[in-house]
Amino acid sequence: MNGPLSVATIVVALVLAVWYLLRSALNRAPSRYDLLAAAALTVLVAVLLAVAVIGLFDGERPSDTVTFIGYLITTIAFTPVAAYLARLEPTRWGSLILGVACLVIPVLVLRLQQIASVTGA
Repeated sequence: MNGPLSVATIVVALVLAVWYLLRSALNRAPSRYDLLAAAALTVLVAVLLAVAVIGLFDGERPSDTVTFIGYLITTIAFTPVAAYLARLEPTRWGSLILGVACLVIPVLVLRLQQIASVTGA
């Protein structure tokens, strides 16, 4: 997996997590711009996952390809589902949903890197 792209995804997700959790603490609902920021994070995650999928066909495969693909699906679906739920909950809890989702994205990206670094023989 691409190192700088993974780091950028993790940093953006953590910055957004702090922002959303702060908005939740201030009793603010997610704004349109917050949802657009979540969409931008989704695009960044999609680029990262496209690189990972290309790597599946191009280079060494992880030893547990099925688990890797499961994490890919979870990672790409996580932020859009959270944004949808936040849109349904136009209160401070919507901001909390986005904040927690942005905290989970770095964990998923790091787990993808762990699985990708263990190659099958």
